[in-house]
Amino acid sequence: MQSKHLKWYLLALLSLIWGSSFILIKRGLEGLNPFQLGSIRIIFCAVFLLIIGFKTLKNIPQGKWKYIALTALMGTFLPAFLFSIAQMQINSSVSAILNSLTPLNTLVLGVTLFGLSFQRRQLIGVIIGLVGCVLLIYNGAINNPNQNYYYALFVVVASVCYATNVNLIKKYLSDLSPLTISTGNFTIMLIPAILVLSFSGFYDVALLPQTHKAMMYIAILAILGTGVANIVFFKLIQMSSPIFSSSVTYLIPVVAFGWGLLDGESLTLIQTADAAIILIGVYFSARK
Repeated sequence: MQSKHLKWYLLALLSLIWGSSFILIKRGLEGLNPFQLGSIRIIFCAVFLLIIGFKTLKNIPQGKWKYIALTALMGTFLPAFLFSIAQMQINSSVSAILNSLTPLNTLVLGVTLFGLSFQRRQLIGVIIGLVGCVLLIYNGAINNPNQNYYYALFVVVASVCYATNVNLIKKYLSDLSPLTISTGNFTIMLIPAILVLSFSGFYDVALLPQTHKAMMYIAILAILGTGVANIVFFKLIQMSSPIFSSSVTYLIPVVAFGWGLLDGESLTLIQTADAAIILIGVYFSARK
């Protein structure tokens, strides 16, 4: 019973942390380009996790490192850049809504690649969610001609990466502690992130005041939104199911939309309806 309640508490905590990530990315982009933002986010988080979790690396069997590398790539490295690129053109709240496709993609990939069983209502949920996604992008492009909604596809790709990550962790890394997985992930990503930062033009803007301010937001995003959140998320995956874990995206748009309203963003009525269609699809796909 305690475990049953705990998974809901962890789900709520993740929703709050990750729902706040989109506004932090938006603030970070005011002083950094997407590649600088993504790489600095990974570097800050890697340093944090190596400080608290370096000793756990010895717990990773040699045969598990390939899965650690895969989950690092799909769960953090690629999405860190994809979301930053997307939010150069679309609102943070829209980005969060599209991220709600993660449970749908988790189901699709789980069925096609990982042997996960499914029910008819879950398939209906996938179809509903995809319809909502297409409508949200289409209507967003019409109502926001100043924004390039092709960039929304970067978020869709990121949600596929997240879905792959969830299934990989559940199938291959459930025997490792969340801190061990997280520390292993960021140990692998540290050198590639430093290389990306080196070629991103960061040293030309490193001393500017707006860069320092942006880095403050990214430090918060890295430690809480990536480091702490990853540990909590991996724990949630291990104590529940991949689909339940990815259903954190039910609540993320609510938190992100709240931050967006405070920051002057808004959705049209039809975009709100499209978002509701996506969440209905997620609801059906996550039901058993």
